[in-house]
Parts: sequence; structure tokens; C-alpha cells
Amino acid sequence: MEVKFTKMQGCGNDYVYIDGASQQIAQDKKEELVIRMSDRHFGIGSDGVIFINPSDIADFEMEMYNADGSRAEMCGNGIRCVAKYVFDNKLTDKEEFTIESFKKIKYISLKVKGGQAYEVSVDMGEPILDKDLIPVISDKSPVIDKKILVNEKEYKMTCVSMGNPHAVVFEDPDLIDIEKIGPLFENHDLFPKRTNTEFVKVLNRKEVKMRVWERGTGETLACGTGCCATCLACILNNLTDDEITVHVLGGDIKVKFDRKTNHIIMTGPAKTVFTGIYHID
Repeated sequence: MEVKFTKMQGCGNDYVYIDGASQQIAQDKKEELVIRMSDRHFGIGSDGVIFINPSDIADFEMEMYNADGSRAEMCGNGIRCVAKYVFDNKLTDKEEFTIESFKKIKYISLKVKGGQAYEVSVDMGEPILDKDLIPVISDKSPVIDKKILVNEKEYKMTCVSMGNPHAVVFEDPDLIDIEKIGPLFENHDLFPKRTNTEFVKVLNRKEVKMRVWERGTGETLACGTGCCATCLACILNNLTDDEITVHVLGGDIKVKFDRKTNHIIMTGPAKTVFTGIYHID
């Protein structure tokens, strides 16, 4: 069996994209396929796989999987690349449209040059601060500047869900042994569904530096939902303005919190790396 795919990246957060409308992959085969395709030595190499499907409630559906084969609720960089894919491949001629992920609808706006999208803004909706919905185990909600013990060291975290759980920790990312600490946060007992973890240094009221350990994948060069969670965590701790640039390993992502709508708007690049055919034994 052959599967046509496109490799894309947003600030280095790379995924394999498959048109689920034209290629039918059995649901019980997807986990194994995702793991094999994501492998950076024996597969294509990616942070996961995203299927682009028809939707009954939006223009398109994003069905996202982490590199370990687990299903994920949302991916900020991934949804920007989905938007570029559907426009560049003429699945839509609209520069504003909607994409569904886990029954949640996100609103897309493109910047286009030469018939191709190069920058995508996504209305990521309202951030979730209710501890039970994130979810995170805590005696108080919202969870702001809460102490957490990891590897016998005390950290402080602010927890936000952008459709997926995030723990934002204000520690210099350059001084963190993320390969050691990241998995300990991800699988900590306080997170019933595991968590993504952002390690953040505030540079000024408009800029921060961030590294991220993603649930089910490990460290990635960028995380769109993580940038959104970081923006809100900075605001909740009175560290930045409402609109910031997040410097990640793979580039820059702009995030704005709109107090009138209580929505977060994320803007960043989306690029196609290559296309190909993957052969399944």
C-alpha cells in the first residue's frame, strides 16, 4: 500500500500531513502508521502525523497524532500548516475559513503571496483555567504560581488548557536539562492526562523566550498552543503585556490576548518541506 504525504513545518514543529478525504486509512491502523512515519531514523521523521479530513461542522477537520501514536486535541503549528495545505492545494479558495479539531472549531485567516499562504493567524478561542478541565490536581482554581515538586526541586507553575493541557514554568530555558526534567513534568501525578510543559524566560513586556516539552513527543522546536498558554500565564502573573512575541527554538510566534472576547490569537509561519509516497509493507 502507498500513502501520499506532505511534510510541513511551522517554526520547526514538523508533521506529516495526509489528505484523509482522498486516502482512507483504517482507524485501527493509524497508531502504528503514525509511529512508523514519525520515526526520524527509519521513517519520514516528524513530531507526529496529521490527517486532513472533511468535516460536518467546519470547512475541514484536523485529526492529529503525536509521534508516539497517541491522539492529541490541538496543535497550533499543526493547524497553521493544515490551513496552508488546503489553500495551496486548492481545496479551498477562501482566505478565511474554519478548521475543526476534537469537535472544537478554530477560525483561520491567511496572508497570501503568489497564490500560496505564507503566514496564518488562528483564533484559538478561549483559554481554559478550570483545574478540572485542564486537567490538573489542585486545591485551588485557577492554578497560578502553584508549587510543584519535580526531581526533589520545587518549581512554580501556571496551568492553562488551549484544548490540550499546559504547565508554564518560569525558569530560564537555557539552564534546564529538558531531556531529564521534561518527562518528569509530563508524567507527574498532578496531571491525570499528562501535560505539555513550557520553560519560559521573560525578556521584557513584549518578548519571552521559551522551550517546550510536548506530551507524547518530547522536546519540539515550537508549540503553538504552548505559546498561547505562555502568553496567558505571563499575563496572569503580570509579567508581560497582552501581545507578545514568543521566541522558540524554531523561530518566532506572535500571540495576542483579546480581553474583549477573551480569545487568544496566534500568528506564525507555515511552510511545505517536501512531498512523497510512503510504502506500507
